[in-house]
Amino acid sequence: MSNTTTAGNTTNDQHTDKNITMLNNYFRLYDASRTDDRAMHDLLSLFTQDAEIVSGGRSRTGFEVVIKTFYEHNKDIKHMWDAWVLQPDGSYLTNWAVCGQAADGTVYAKAGIDIMRVNDMGQITYLKNVQTTEEEYSEFNS
Repeated sequence: MSNTTTAGNTTNDQHTDKNITMLNNYFRLYDASRTDDRAMHDLLSLFTQDAEIVSGGRSRTGFEVVIKTFYEHNKDIKHMWDAWVLQPDGSYLTNWAVCGQAADGTVYAKAGIDIMRVNDMGQITYLKNVQTTEEEYSEFNS
């Protein structure tokens, strides 16, 4: 990829801006995909077929099974996130929070970090989801 200057931005900056827009759409589409088939299609199209998904200490290939399994166990969710930050290794990182309602009707809130890698075609090739929520009030749970 070249690093030539065009209209005050470098080609890399323009590429990064497109990636960040796509990554913001990831969260929007994730939340909408539960009830909107078009959003689900658009969400899945953000990922390569062989994208590596790392969550809960496990690595899987492909995002479709992950999202469909997630929605088997959750009725609704809403994400909030910080700005995506390009890391020195070329990945992108953001802090996120989510509130949701599980399939059994219980509600929850969690926070974490997502790390994504994007290929030259603007598709996600790697997603690492790290939950940072502590069980601060676990002594009240029975």
